[in-house]
Amino acid sequence: MLQLTIRCGLPRERLALRIQGDFEHIPSASDFGLTMKSALDVDRAASLARYRAFHADWESQVNDYAQLLAQHQPDWVLANISYLALAAAARAHLPATALCSLNWAEIFYPYCADAPDAGPMREQMLAAYSSAEGFLRVTPGMDMPGLNNLIPIDPIARQGQHQRTQLHRALGLHANARLVLVAMGGMPLHLSPMTWPHHPDLLWVVPQDAGLQRMDAISLESIDMEFSDLIASCDCVMTKSGYGTFVEAAAAGTPLLYVERPDWPEEPCLVAWLHQHSRAVGISREQFEHGDFGEAIWDLACGARPTPIAPIGIEQAAEYLLARLQSTKKTS
Repeated sequence: MLQLTIRCGLPRERLALRIQGDFEHIPSASDFGLTMKSALDVDRAASLARYRAFHADWESQVNDYAQLLAQHQPDWVLANISYLALAAAARAHLPATALCSLNWAEIFYPYCADAPDAGPMREQMLAAYSSAEGFLRVTPGMDMPGLNNLIPIDPIARQGQHQRTQLHRALGLHANARLVLVAMGGMPLHLSPMTWPHHPDLLWVVPQDAGLQRMDAISLESIDMEFSDLIASCDCVMTKSGYGTFVEAAAAGTPLLYVERPDWPEEPCLVAWLHQHSRAVGISREQFEHGDFGEAIWDLACGARPTPIAPIGIEQAAEYLLARLQSTKKTS
């Protein structure tokens, strides 16, 4: 029997949408990534200040987390990708694994490298990641040259069901209508939808808080469909550069238009992989804000759908963890 305990700042209801079966929820976050001004803009100064405060109290935080782990007595710790959790597991003498396409050391450092204390903080992060038995580096993933415990695995994504006919019927659309799903990764971003291209057969599916006042816009919240199924059922997705939407779209065989993020350290590996395994077009921030992507979005929405990729990384990760758990039980 598997007993799952999740420490995460997201509400339990959100977690239950993606996790099948029961689990214990500790409603607390153990990392924060970077402080963002919007879905595309990193607040460098605020991020550096937050990391300084975090690392100034490093030892006590590791001790507190190690005590929490001791209370719960887990057989294994899986971090995605809190380096604090990994450092605490090492201190509590518990086996641990990291799982992600990136790590915060390689994301944080390029933005804050000019600070004299950025290097020591990065080394502390890398030491925590290195303490894990293995780092399951999901494809597409960063190179992570500072780590020697990487274990590459295939992509991980929820594979949505193609229900285009049912979606068109529910929305009262004719067969030639093209739906573009706008998904910016769940973070606030100033949208300029009134500048977006107009076409009689093109409709936009957008979050309600975007404030669209266009006849060719449909509220995302008004559609009764799982998000992964919606990705698979629309004709194109418009998003920012990021792992989740890139891989879910590729797993669904849905073409993708993405807003480039030249400063995001993970972008090169994501974009290279996406163009190899799907149909995609990148546009600049200026093109996005001025609506200069009409031809690209129409070509993507009307063209042939790419062959879906097989997101089998989750099975590989599960097999890896199961083998370790069984090995731990035998030696305990």
